[in-house]
Amino acid sequence: MTKKKKTKKRHKIFWDKLKFKYKLSVVNENTLEEVAKLHVSRLNGIAVLLSAMTVLFLVAAVIIAYTPLRNYLPGYMNSEVRSLVVENALRVDSLQQLLNRQNLYITNIQDIFRGTIRTDTVHSIDSLTTVRGDSLMEHTGRELDFRRQYEESEKYNLTSITELPEVEGVIFYRPTRGLLSSKFDADHRHYGIDIAATPGESVVATLEGTVILSTYTAETGYVIEVQHNRDFVSVYKHCSALLKREGDGVKAGEAIALVGNTGTESTGPHLHFELWHKGRAVNPELYIVF
Repeated sequence: MTKKKKTKKRHKIFWDKLKFKYKLSVVNENTLEEVAKLHVSRLNGIAVLLSAMTVLFLVAAVIIAYTPLRNYLPGYMNSEVRSLVVENALRVDSLQQLLNRQNLYITNIQDIFRGTIRTDTVHSIDSLTTVRGDSLMEHTGRELDFRRQYEESEKYNLTSITELPEVEGVIFYRPTRGLLSSKFDADHRHYGIDIAATPGESVVATLEGTVILSTYTAETGYVIEVQHNRDFVSVYKHCSALLKREGDGVKAGEAIALVGNTGTESTGPHLHFELWHKGRAVNPELYIVF
């Protein structure tokens, strides 16, 4: 009983100290007249500090949410901005090819004036831009090895994707950021790829389309499927939460779910991503750069 009284006494003393008011006075130094006074307590100071922090937090949240600053947050880049970035990258690539073509054209014109190339061997103006071997610089074995490795690593880039007739002019978005942990293997009934990612990372729609399935299953956890144009369907499994419902329209690059570790078949935080075309599972690496 004595211990309870001591505890109550300590609590009372603590609250009395918080509520005890101090008098702040402003005094005229010449006349010693009290110009202004204010009664405040420690509790008032804490309340004012918390209020100021809340206001600052709300102001910062509003600035980030309604200004372009939100594009710098992970997973919140505007789909229009992403499309513009990809479009600019393609334009730069095209301009680089045009510049190389013009440089080669000028080099061949100079060779004609020097007499290196005979004018009667030029059948048309376009033939001047034909790539020719440079006799002044032979390709070394190291350079050939580097080119072979580079071409192998870049065989699934945007330029090679456009060679597929069913996706000509279509830009696929990477569904989430992370490392490719398991590849497509139809022989072992693994009809997609696994991307190891941070839990809670945004999962975005690879193309514009309509959500046709948004549900939870015991094996795959939270799963969402999107129907796209040109007979494509994308599937996203083992999500921690779904941001869209069935029938919702989504834009390319728009967040539709969050990376998770749900379902009995899940082996850790990751996204299982499948891409189907005309009812047949296809390898996503042939369409998307990971």
